[in-house]
Amino acid sequence: MKSPLLEIEVNFTTSSSHSVPVGILAMQQNRLYFEYDTSWLQTGLELSPFILPCKPGLIEHKQREFGPLFGLFADSLPDGWGLLLMDCHFRSQGFDPATITPLDRLLYLGLHTMGALTYHPPKSLAETDATINLHDLASEAMQVYDGATTEVLPLLLRTGGSSGGARPKVLVGFNESQDSLMAGEGDLPAGFEHWLVKFAAREDGFDSGKVEYAYARMATAAGIWMPEYRLFHTREGDHFFGAKRFDRKKRNHRIHAHTFGNLIQANFRIPSCDYGDLLKVTLLLTRNHEDVKQAFRLMVFNVLTHNRDDHVKNFSFLLNDQDGIWSLSPAYDLTFSPGPGGEHSTTVAGHGKIIKKSYCLDLAENYELEPAVANQIIGEVEEAASQWPGLAKDAGVREARINDITAKLSGVMKAWQ
Repeated sequence: MKSPLLEIEVNFTTSSSHSVPVGILAMQQNRLYFEYDTSWLQTGLELSPFILPCKPGLIEHKQREFGPLFGLFADSLPDGWGLLLMDCHFRSQGFDPATITPLDRLLYLGLHTMGALTYHPPKSLAETDATINLHDLASEAMQVYDGATTEVLPLLLRTGGSSGGARPKVLVGFNESQDSLMAGEGDLPAGFEHWLVKFAAREDGFDSGKVEYAYARMATAAGIWMPEYRLFHTREGDHFFGAKRFDRKKRNHRIHAHTFGNLIQANFRIPSCDYGDLLKVTLLLTRNHEDVKQAFRLMVFNVLTHNRDDHVKNFSFLLNDQDGIWSLSPAYDLTFSPGPGGEHSTTVAGHGKIIKKSYCLDLAENYELEPAVANQIIGEVEEAASQWPGLAKDAGVREARINDITAKLSGVMKAWQ
């Protein structure tokens, strides 16, 4: 007997009042298919031009070693933290998470996805105008993350279930003038904007938010495109790093975002890409030399600041739905990281640990960056990286952590020259 055909509708949703069909995602006998809606084909908008270019007919997902979904839709699912929360919910409802299909997970997120793709008919949790206490929510998140409890508060399920990354985080609405927070997975009322707030796992250290804040300031000094960011403080003395979401603008307008890894269907858990690949894709996709220079600048920054968790999902591209033009997104997840086995997740001209300036200059030449331009970028990033101790002290990072990271950056610079 044939297994039943499972189908869900994929929509492109830019606001609560504008949602149009993209196509049908279907699964049968563990084989996944997608077909664009004829009306979407007429728009000419390419949502994933390398793997799922706009064309009529049924398209089968054959790169199963990458994962169970096309990269376009895999970007709608969360990673470690969000999946943990999702599995807790399914268990609470009496379901074994192993029996939940990827399409079920997409429908669970429904309208509460990152980016602009939504999945129908949605089964996601109902929205409420819940206010947020970051200290209490962080405490709850730590218990779930550490495995101390499987009982998850509905508010944590809603605000943390769709965000990417392995570490605990929540989506919030932030009203700066009122200094107030509310649940932010859905549409927000006037005065609130979409932000993402990170909680530290125990292995990260209690001042990890301050470290990331100092890194964000260092990145700004280096000329990296950054979203608005800040430290959120609580009465209990917590300091949580937060960044304004770049997949939302004008409060509730949704923007299509696609990670580099899922754009080319490279598994972020297995280091397999080089910064040369990122520069090449940036050039092909955006056709904008400024974006290529920014990707090069980000590479140099990650090297010189010892950010080795630079896997392929830590770079993204944004689509302007008005003109179909792609651009490199603002940077995110910039912080000190030892990386897998002490190496960069994304190599530099094939090198993962001992990175020399000459390797970056070789890549610059390969991707149409003039030596003078590349050297200027390198000099600006070097100057910004040298500001680490002062920026970290201003952010309140503990002295031992400042000294440890300073020693690591000094080691990077010795190999760099």
